Amino acid sequence: MLHYALGDPLVRALTLASRGFFEAPPDGFTDVPLGHRMPVLLHAREDELAALDALQAEIAPFAELERVGEEGILDLCPAIRTGEGGAVSGLVDRNGIRLDTHALLQGHVRELRQAGGDIVTGARVGKLQRMGDAWTVKTERGDGFSSAILVNAAGSWADAVAKFAGIPPIGLAPLRRTIITFDAPEGADLSGWPFAKTVGEDLYFAPESGRLFASPMDEVPTEPCDAQPDEYEIALAAHRVEERTTMKVGRIHSRWAGLRTFAPDRHPVAGFDPSVEGFFWLAGQGGYGLQTSPIMAQAVESLIAGAPWPTTAVAPADLSPARFLR
Repeated sequence: MLHYALGDPLVRALTLASRGFFEAPPDGFTDVPLGHRMPVLLHAREDELAALDALQAEIAPFAELERVGEEGILDLCPAIRTGEGGAVSGLVDRNGIRLDTHALLQGHVRELRQAGGDIVTGARVGKLQRMGDAWTVKTERGDGFSSAILVNAAGSWADAVAKFAGIPPIGLAPLRRTIITFDAPEGADLSGWPFAKTVGEDLYFAPESGRLFASPMDEVPTEPCDAQPDEYEIALAAHRVEERTTMKVGRIHSRWAGLRTFAPDRHPVAGFDPSVEGFFWLAGQGGYGLQTSPIMAQAVESLIAGAPWPTTAVAPADLSPARFLR
């Protein structure tokens, strides 16, 4: 989802600056839309109204919001529990975008290959070092690569890759997030349902291929790994769905976990390491990597290739890894 309930003003500014790419993609991305409009509903119980007021003030500079009461909440999503112990007020952004991650990634793959680039898989790094004016990479199967600039975009493994190259880590924290999918209420028309999120970090859910997906918004510290869902977080997701909505979670059709990796200040990292030539960090995208990816890509192009800096909302120093190494 592209929405503004994530992060802080810097993250929201990056999201807003990226929006135009998804709404009017460049050539090479025009075969299928990169997303479709989906309203975003942030809902709050009586004891959460102060938090909702604060969030409204924070999001207002970036999106047009509508404040609704219980009737407006139920008009948009009849499954949300309202009344005593339930939601009494909500914020609606009717211009959220449900991003098509597959279309986005495949569009980039096509552009990369058309520009003469290649993607090498099944090639675990065996050795990484700076030799003369270039970085050399040897894979465990014996292939070799060399470049003046090495971009460390290894996600949850970015600190590990840096240490592999003899460079101090910057303190990235991989945090596990869990998703479940389950059946919608019998006879429910999901076509107009929103991406619904509690004002606190308790639950979000939305339609997914005729069913619903939900997350308890867990952030479980873990080592870089092929993350697997934990039974506790799976049960927690189902419990919070039943606590905050009128739905019952019967059969769980699928379960998934992934790692959202944050820098210490929870801002993205993009820039050259100040301690060694040609080592470029691109990491710490947290839970907003896709929705900020267009402007982050332009920032990387500026820092590496000298293109104009793409936005006045964020400065290069705001993203630089040097902020952790002073």
